[in-house]
Amino acid sequence: MFRPLPFLAFLFFQNLDHRKIRSMELDLTPKTAEVLFEGDGGGYYSWWSSKVPLLAKTNVAAGRLVLQPQGFALPHYADTSKVGYVLEGNDGVAGMALPDTREEVVVKLKKGDVVPVPIGSVSWWFNDGDSDLSIIFLGETSKALIPGQINYFFLTGLQGVIRGFSTQLTSKIYGLDKDGVDKLTKSQNGVLIIKLDKSQAMPKPQIDMTKKLVYNIDVAQPEIVVKNAGLVKTVTEKDFPFIGDVGLSVIRVKLESGSIKAPSYSINPTVQLIYITGGRGKIEIVDNSGKSVLDTQVEAGHLLVVPQFFVVAQIAGEEGMESFTILTTSKPLFEELAGRASIWTSLSASIQQASLNVDSEFQSLFISKIKETTNLIPPTT
Repeated sequence: MFRPLPFLAFLFFQNLDHRKIRSMELDLTPKTAEVLFEGDGGGYYSWWSSKVPLLAKTNVAAGRLVLQPQGFALPHYADTSKVGYVLEGNDGVAGMALPDTREEVVVKLKKGDVVPVPIGSVSWWFNDGDSDLSIIFLGETSKALIPGQINYFFLTGLQGVIRGFSTQLTSKIYGLDKDGVDKLTKSQNGVLIIKLDKSQAMPKPQIDMTKKLVYNIDVAQPEIVVKNAGLVKTVTEKDFPFIGDVGLSVIRVKLESGSIKAPSYSINPTVQLIYITGGRGKIEIVDNSGKSVLDTQVEAGHLLVVPQFFVVAQIAGEEGMESFTILTTSKPLFEELAGRASIWTSLSASIQQASLNVDSEFQSLFISKIKETTNLIPPTT
């Protein structure tokens, strides 16, 4: 005989079904960047929120800057707090005027460096080396003009904001005649990135400010190292106070050939934006309904979004795999599903048996196996 569900139970199941449908509609497939600009001095490549709707839904964004030798990214500010990670190049120079100061600080950049850029900072970027300088920027866009996108405002050049004002206004605010205004607003015809002559004098990096504002995650001591498996390094404001100014944290994962980073999920509500920096492998993600929403191959240059609380695992291919991740929180907390720190070890034996519907013999075996490993698992031989 059919009996109607109580109203609250009906709402629960309706809401559960809605959440299932919503997670099924999410497109989590890895994406590569598209060209925004390319010129003599380099290029900028972006992931468009119009083509990757999940970026807008989760308020995260990404872009990659490539500067050729003598390439110079014109001074600009953005509507997004972000973190830059130097993928290649050892002779980068960046200048920033932070929102709460009036002084320009100049820092040195090399491969592995993490450099936060607080929202509203005016910055410029220069490649003083003989090979390309490549930097991936990952950011949080809840305050951005277009969610899921980093929007830049340039002070000069063909897209410079100063060009948009009337000659009369510019003349009055700077005390210049018409010729002076024309020289100020029209001398620089570059867009976003230009190439400087080697004779052009540039500010020298300040060593003390570099130590304060830049953190090399590649050489930092990782919190997890497993022989033949890999390493994990998480950087928060505890390790690197300046990253607290952007309200983000970052994780570097390096997996050896065939090794696995076991499934884990964030305890606090945070989105993970993962960029594959090297190698190739596989990413698996499971949603709130216990469904696999992603099981796919990834390689260097791929970007993936992991919604809050979803469970994610990484499996390295034959050449290994490296990734760089931002988290939209300054205090990340993760729960592991495998290894001696696994949540399973916190539950009593009777709860484990009842939950898994297994006997005590299997329960004991299961826990003993978990306690033998960490969340980084080397390939079986």
